[in-house]
Amino acid sequence: MKILIVDDEEAIRDSLGRRLSREGYEVVTAANGLDGLRNFHSEHPDLVILDIVIPEMDGLTVCQRIREVSDTPIIMLSAQAIEEDDIVEGLNAGADEYLMKPVRGNEFVARINAVMRRASMSASDSTTTYDDGYLSIDFQRRHVHVNNERVHLTPTEFKLLMVLVDNAGKVVPQRDLLEQVWGQEYVEDIYYPRVYISQLRRKIEPDQANPTYIQTEHRVGYRFEKQI
Repeated sequence: MKILIVDDEEAIRDSLGRRLSREGYEVVTAANGLDGLRNFHSEHPDLVILDIVIPEMDGLTVCQRIREVSDTPIIMLSAQAIEEDDIVEGLNAGADEYLMKPVRGNEFVARINAVMRRASMSASDSTTTYDDGYLSIDFQRRHVHVNNERVHLTPTEFKLLMVLVDNAGKVVPQRDLLEQVWGQEYVEDIYYPRVYISQLRRKIEPDQANPTYIQTEHRVGYRFEKQI
């Protein structure tokens, strides 16, 4: 599988590239946003690793441009301490993951493998369909429509929705969500479900402030309620 690394620091590109090559991935690189976007269209990578602060075109803009044409998983890198607002900004741009530099080798590879797993599993794990006239979901075709308009979900958001709908009417504990959606590598990242649920509500709920589909069970987890 092919991974595109877009980072203006040569040392970062080289070190990440060597590590990923040892893991069996084919690696292509770019030193700025415009070249990164060009390489994305010419190389057709299976995953993009994208620094936020890069010349020519910043990482968030590159992410948005990719999302206009593709669901390819994207991992954003930041040299600054990551706050929840930063993660939300990255998710709004269409990122699947957000990591802070410097990334530790083993953790980095584990997170890449987890993102790739989510992307490959999301379209085939469930035969469930759902349609209440407002929200329509076809997991096999990977189509989500809200009020008859197609809605784009990232691979992670799609996997999260799939798990919730497959367990409709039941509370899914946060730890179970972390394991089923993100993988064992994420069980300590307790803020992930909250952030991603907020993003998912923004896309599918008639009123994000008063959700009808995704209900919160405080200190426990989340529950999908059918509206049929």
